[in-house]
Amino acid sequence: MELPKALLEPPWARRPAAQSSGGEPVLVPGLQPPDGRAILWAPGEREEWAATRPYGSWQDGEWEEAAEQFRDGRMGYEPTRAGFLAQAPEQLARPLLAAWRPEVTWDFDHSLRPIVARFGTGVWDVSFRLAKQNPAGTGPVLLPFLSADVARLAADWLYRLKSAQHLAGLWFERHGLAAVPYLVPDALGKRVGPRRNAVKALRSIEGDVVGAARVHGGEAADAVAALLAAAPPAAAPVQPPYTPPPLPAWLDPGSLPPPALKDGGELPVEAVRTLLLAMTVPESRGIDVAPVVDGAREVCAPESLAAFAWALFEAWREAGLTNRSGFVLTTLGRFGDDDVARRLAPLIKDWPGQGGGHGRAVHALGALVEIGGDVALAQLNGIAQRSRYRGLREAAERKLQEIAKRRGLTSGQLADRLVPDFGLDADGTLTLDYGPRRFVVGFDEQLKPTVSDENGGPRKSLPRPGAKDAPDLAPAAHQRFAELKKDVRAVASVQVARLESSMVTGREWTVAEFGEFLVRHPLMRHLARRLVWLSGDRSFRVAEDRTLADLNDDAVELPESASTRIAHPLELGDYVTAWSEVFADYEILQPFPQLGRPVFTLADGEGKDGRLERFEGVTVPTGRLLGLTRNAWRRGAPQDNGIEHWISWELAADVSVVVDLDPGIAVGYAGLDSLQTIERVRVARAAGFHVPSSVIENGFDGIAPVLVSELLADLTSLTVP
Repeated sequence: MELPKALLEPPWARRPAAQSSGGEPVLVPGLQPPDGRAILWAPGEREEWAATRPYGSWQDGEWEEAAEQFRDGRMGYEPTRAGFLAQAPEQLARPLLAAWRPEVTWDFDHSLRPIVARFGTGVWDVSFRLAKQNPAGTGPVLLPFLSADVARLAADWLYRLKSAQHLAGLWFERHGLAAVPYLVPDALGKRVGPRRNAVKALRSIEGDVVGAARVHGGEAADAVAALLAAAPPAAAPVQPPYTPPPLPAWLDPGSLPPPALKDGGELPVEAVRTLLLAMTVPESRGIDVAPVVDGAREVCAPESLAAFAWALFEAWREAGLTNRSGFVLTTLGRFGDDDVARRLAPLIKDWPGQGGGHGRAVHALGALVEIGGDVALAQLNGIAQRSRYRGLREAAERKLQEIAKRRGLTSGQLADRLVPDFGLDADGTLTLDYGPRRFVVGFDEQLKPTVSDENGGPRKSLPRPGAKDAPDLAPAAHQRFAELKKDVRAVASVQVARLESSMVTGREWTVAEFGEFLVRHPLMRHLARRLVWLSGDRSFRVAEDRTLADLNDDAVELPESASTRIAHPLELGDYVTAWSEVFADYEILQPFPQLGRPVFTLADGEGKDGRLERFEGVTVPTGRLLGLTRNAWRRGAPQDNGIEHWISWELAADVSVVVDLDPGIAVGYAGLDSLQTIERVRVARAAGFHVPSSVIENGFDGIAPVLVSELLADLTSLTVP
């Protein structure tokens, strides 16, 4: 097979083609952009940014000590430092802000937003520098910024960076004609690069661009009119001369397994080197390496490219995960497959606990997004649901929110779509062919695989291939089962927990969504048929044949306009007993407690003062408290000496229940104190990672009875032996 030209003659090695300019450029020397910097907020935007939850939390009397930790470097985690600047008294925060020079490689837009909302142009230089370093991840913080330097940067992104072109388009769409005076001096200046960028930006702006340019005088306005009237050049951007730096010392291309060519043979080592160098080319160079990547995909077997990418990754790990080797994770994203996603996800979960590992883990989340596919996105969803590191969990959640937003979905709707079907048939089973014998794989109420022979006889497990089995079928079928067990195990606990949480929060599905993502989904149907559902006040179950049936086994037909939700026993009332009998008769086991779930209510007058005093003063094991945080409860922010003094559950917007603890939970050493005394249980305005505010009287008014029941159930589980 003839290799693509890009693998033999990479883009950076070619002479740039001459680009026709359509004539001599019109120059108007001596023009200067307007001075000054402005932040132009959209309605409600500043308030939204100010409400962004920062890292870290401090109470009155702790600010001075925290400021000293900030100054002497003991507060070393940059998101926590950003959180301090967002919350500390201004006389402490502003001097620290002036000297703040965060060095981060991950997306920092989320951390910067509340600081920008608070200090405005006082955080300009930090925002500009980090956005320039990471356009796709931190660049959105510049959207409300307007100045000559930001306009020039946005024009550069629009012309040169594929990953930032959409963001640059949003910036020019937002500022429109107000950006024109900042662009005209470059558009009519001598420097080729800035002129090229500014001209393209001016052409992207709608409205009377010539009139907006007139602030620079009539000659400048006429020159801009001539630019806009001329046809834009058709040629591709001229690529600047570039020589990639040598590959890292730890990387020997010849030691990696060369990707196999589709028609036999291997990719030559020089082409392998070209491919690796292409991965190292920064996008800021404006060099299009897509022909190299696409060329490798064209001639190489996909599984061998994935193996090559993983071998590169393993070499990097053996070298100690050296800095300035982010191209390794980029390569995993470009060429990785389902198996790479499975192997990468556990490492991502562990990295934040290692020195410098947070940024690496966030970068690797991007690799999962680029790998795409059901397995990779399911792994990403699992990290968002289960990671013990808050920063990583929130980064994964943001990735999922971005995916959901692009698809026009809620986070719950996206989660429905991320559940893989694993190649199961319409009945939710998989038939494994050994040749002379076959086995059927199904799933129980916890999505654990079950195995039966082709006559329906149950087996303890899938047997290993024997001498009489087909040598070309049985080993592949046995391997398929091993992969299926691994994949389903990765998603099972997440899906069971997601449905239980949906019951608690009252999440609803349309009839169409209910059918597609639950009743007919080959994996989720195993869970759906083991639960009682509600539509309005009508309860029903999903029968084995995927029809809907009520308590009397009469068929239930739902109108297309209806919605469904998982029934909480509090909503079923007296029907709980009847449904329990039906499930017992059919020997249906439930994936989580539903019909047998205890129901609790507040006593008369309880909670009116914003307190739940019956749980206060009780000593409980620390392990039980930590067990709650696997669900909706969240640990509070570390205070002095890294002690977390509360856990909380946000029941509604800006309404949380806070459990104050003594002596508190030590970060990184939760077993330091095996017992905790519950000092107070109160309703507060803010919790989670924030400092909880004072008690809200009548705070339970308006909270759904199901949430109150679940809250009381959790607290009871803590205090009852």
